[in-house]
Amino acid sequence: MNATTAGATAPDRGRIVLLTTSHRVAPGLLSWPAWQALRTADRVVCADGAHPQLPYLREAGIRVEETAPTAEELVDDCAGGRTAVVVATGEGDPALTDGLARLAGSGRVPMPDLELLPASYDLPGARLLDLVQVMDRIRLECPWSSQRTHEGLAKYAIEEAYELVEAIEDGDRDELREELGDVLLQVVFHARIAEEDPDAPFSVDDVAGTIVDKLVHRHPHVFGDETADTPEEVRAHWLRTKAAEKQRTSVTEGVPLGQPGLALAAKLHSRVRTAGLDVPLPAGEGIGYDLLALAARAESEGTDPEAALRAAARTYRDAILAVEAAGG
Repeated sequence: MNATTAGATAPDRGRIVLLTTSHRVAPGLLSWPAWQALRTADRVVCADGAHPQLPYLREAGIRVEETAPTAEELVDDCAGGRTAVVVATGEGDPALTDGLARLAGSGRVPMPDLELLPASYDLPGARLLDLVQVMDRIRLECPWSSQRTHEGLAKYAIEEAYELVEAIEDGDRDELREELGDVLLQVVFHARIAEEDPDAPFSVDDVAGTIVDKLVHRHPHVFGDETADTPEEVRAHWLRTKAAEKQRTSVTEGVPLGQPGLALAAKLHSRVRTAGLDVPLPAGEGIGYDLLALAARAESEGTDPEAALRAAARTYRDAILAVEAAGG
């Protein structure tokens, strides 16, 4: 072995960077490492000529080739220490990545350094965009969903709300996550239907914007100059701003009469008590008046009468199952 051979170093095989981006983030919003890789690369390629990032990369002076090189071609192109950046398509370029894995696994080809570089990340709530897109397609293409109306879907909103409550009371985390999704679907579904109204259309963005404005306005201790150190003070802020918004002439306004009876009775009693009104419970005979008095008492004591009755009913259900299991 001569001195030249003994002192020689392995040739620089270069670097291949697979650049991934999120379609849920506005194009062009890339990480600093991603921009560095793009600016210093010897070659930037993308198999998708309609990739949403391409106009922004070119505007920034990045030369992008609309081509799909094979794994062998890309490895050869990196010889001598060159860097190639692959702007990944939505499918992730499986033919290229499988080919690189095959070459690396063969052990016969000197491979460049392989790097996966996420260029953008989903923001919190980003998957909601997927839900909106999926709902839009279902509304357009599904024979059943395309015919639904607000009125026809109303019963499902009630059913899903009850199933959510059951999941909460069961303490089942997996079920809770699923039922929250079902409730969210009802919101997105109704908002999608509302877009088609010829007279007063609105979208899911309008729905979100409305609740954001409401939350900000009713939390002046968070988004404004007021202070609140206790839950009671927060509730006072909430009631004050809500009263100013609604300008109601009666405390009974906004109380849905179609809700379960115990909840309705408790809500009316809560409105009366909060407003400081002196309204005695109506006197009467029968179970209805007895239940009204019990619901009012529960509300005064800070107990949800519906939840309390459900808990007792579940205990009763368990007793029934125990008797049945024992053979009656």
